[in-house]
Amino acid sequence: MKDYPRSDRISQQIKKELATLLQTEIKDPALKMLTILDVEVSQCLKHAKIYIISAEYDEEIFKGINRSMPFFRSQLAKRMTTRGIPKLHFVYDKTVDESMKISKLLNSVLPTQK
Repeated sequence: MKDYPRSDRISQQIKKELATLLQTEIKDPALKMLTILDVEVSQCLKHAKIYIISAEYDEEIFKGINRSMPFFRSQLAKRMTTRGIPKLHFVYDKTVDESMKISKLLNSVLPTQK
């Protein structure tokens, strides 16, 4: 018996395959510096939410993702053994940006120790 649900196994495979595609096969310069943090697949396996970060938030990233969506789905269909490929929803994870802002604010308020 499997220790974790099928949706978890599929999310890990999608994460691995998309990371490989971004590193090796994507030509769009807006997508070259993306990092996939996590993938959550719904229980029905029809939707996958992909959390991404980059050096800084830019609308060009999502324009590039939309241009590349058919390529992503077709490559996932070739590389995965599932019957269908979930609909991909990319979400920019702002927690890293927010933590950097908080860190800068704290550094500006707290005295430096010597």
